[in-house]
Amino acid sequence: MKRGKRYIDTLKSYDKSKVYDPSEAMRIVIDTARAKFDETIELSVKLGVDPRHADQQVRGVVILPHGTGRTKRVLVIAKGAKADEAAAAGADFVGAEDIVAKIQGGWTDFDACITTPDMMGLVGRLGKILGPKGLMPNPKSGTVTMDVARAVTETKAGKVEYRVDKTSIVHVPIGKKSFGPDKLLENYNVLMEALIKAKPAAAKGQYLKSVVLASTMGPGVKVLHKV
Repeated sequence: MKRGKRYIDTLKSYDKSKVYDPSEAMRIVIDTARAKFDETIELSVKLGVDPRHADQQVRGVVILPHGTGRTKRVLVIAKGAKADEAAAAGADFVGAEDIVAKIQGGWTDFDACITTPDMMGLVGRLGKILGPKGLMPNPKSGTVTMDVARAVTETKAGKVEYRVDKTSIVHVPIGKKSFGPDKLLENYNVLMEALIKAKPAAAKGQYLKSVVLASTMGPGVKVLHKV
């Protein structure tokens, strides 16, 4: 893969083979984020689990203390009082059959979907559309709930979902370069603590295989982890 001059230059500013403590790794990631836009900082963690087995799934949600720097567009599928609660809490889109029909027509212009349990019969029809995009409501992620107002507020405030992919890696954005090292480290620590607590009982051997921080356009920096 051919790399640009900016990317190659950033590699000269640190030792790519070295593993750094979190604070030093964060400093390097910020220094190497040299694009002309406010780059997202992402955490990638390789886990010692086999996601093909149901008892080794790693999935959950966590509220980052400083959010991700991105304002999420939240859709709530609900009726009556719950629809009113969602709208009052700041949901960007609220509806029921009308919204489901719109999604079936190809509309997915939102970042999170929340629904009430009684609507899952209707929402279930959207699995093939929302599932591949990671937008399908799920009780484990707190997006199927009667407390829609709280779910909307938390999502807007910086709630992120983490989920191990088929290669046993969890990818999660933890903020923007403009946050600075202190806020990014706080988000990093909260997310890492959640991942460690989420270790499945069936997972054997080393749980945290590798931890890497990177900006949108920058190279990955290996992070020292202790578990």
